[in-house]
Amino acid sequence: MPGCLAGPGGTEAQQTTLYPLVGRVFVHTLEPTSFLHLPEHAAPATVPVTYHAHLQGHPDLPRWLRYTQRSPHHPGFLYGAATPEDRGRQVIEVTAYNRDSFDTARQSLVLLIRDPEGSPLPYQTEFLVRSHDVEEVLPPTPASHFLTALAGLWEPGELKLLNITSALDRGGRVPLPIGGQKEGVYIKVGSASPFSTCLKMVASPDSHARCARGQPPLLSCYDTLAPHFRIDWCNVSLVDTSVPEPADEVPTPGDGILEHDPFFCPPTEATARDFLADALVTLLVPLLVALLLALLLAYIMCCRREGRLKRDLATSDIQMVHHCTIHENTEELRQMAASREVPRPLSTLPMFNVRTGERMPPRVDSAQVPLILDQH
Repeated sequence: MPGCLAGPGGTEAQQTTLYPLVGRVFVHTLEPTSFLHLPEHAAPATVPVTYHAHLQGHPDLPRWLRYTQRSPHHPGFLYGAATPEDRGRQVIEVTAYNRDSFDTARQSLVLLIRDPEGSPLPYQTEFLVRSHDVEEVLPPTPASHFLTALAGLWEPGELKLLNITSALDRGGRVPLPIGGQKEGVYIKVGSASPFSTCLKMVASPDSHARCARGQPPLLSCYDTLAPHFRIDWCNVSLVDTSVPEPADEVPTPGDGILEHDPFFCPPTEATARDFLADALVTLLVPLLVALLLALLLAYIMCCRREGRLKRDLATSDIQMVHHCTIHENTEELRQMAASREVPRPLSTLPMFNVRTGERMPPRVDSAQVPLILDQH
């Protein structure tokens, strides 16, 4: 350890130096034993520990680095492939949390990113492994087994892991909770040896056409990756960086003047136009229409009104006499009813209880008041 730093809560933050390579997969395992002081009788797998990693001075990891952990009882992984723009020194701060004792510890990972040594790897292939999750191929043993099995499909030469990406990060969906269903992982491999005939046939247009029709692709060799690694051969891509891509033609800048075209004769001058008439038509026509509608509505509401006098004149004399007689008789009956003295209705009198002697005013809702009181 090059040194230690003071961590939160009085703990010491360890500092570790790592050397990722540009264009090569980088995997660092986060184990509880490297962070927390666990009891002697406690197994690391039984202690729930989670981690939080971020770039020093930033809230998240750099764009080329990812973090994953299946559960608090599994180790965590920092993995990714650095790009040429990431060369230099980067410090990753990792904080571990013990979910049982609530202890915390911090560790600083100093990443010195540099270019790889040796010959370049121009022949690169990416495979989609359906039978594994990303956490299952990050340890060294499964990755080594994958390269050993892939050597049977490649021309003799050394194979290198270039990148490992979860299928969920590439637009995949979380599978149903059924036994044997995995998320899938993309594994990118490079080599200085050219592709074999078998790999070229798998990535041929004929093979892609068969995949589009739902048929198995063309595989002229024995699948040495089966049964431990189930490869989706319809998603195999080959990249040959040894052949330079044709450079895009750069347009030659001109002087900005269009060439003479005998079929196009632009006007030399614009004719003066007077827009007063257009403005008057646009404004006056709607106003005139609105005025005519207002006058029509006023005529209908005022001039076509029947009126009481006209209605009475249109009514026959017998009907008018009959109406006036009914109106006068009604008024006379109302006056006689107001002047005569008659006993008040029982519903308007106060109620008297002969047993208790209590008087109660009549209720507003007379339908709920009984007219005959119980004498018992």
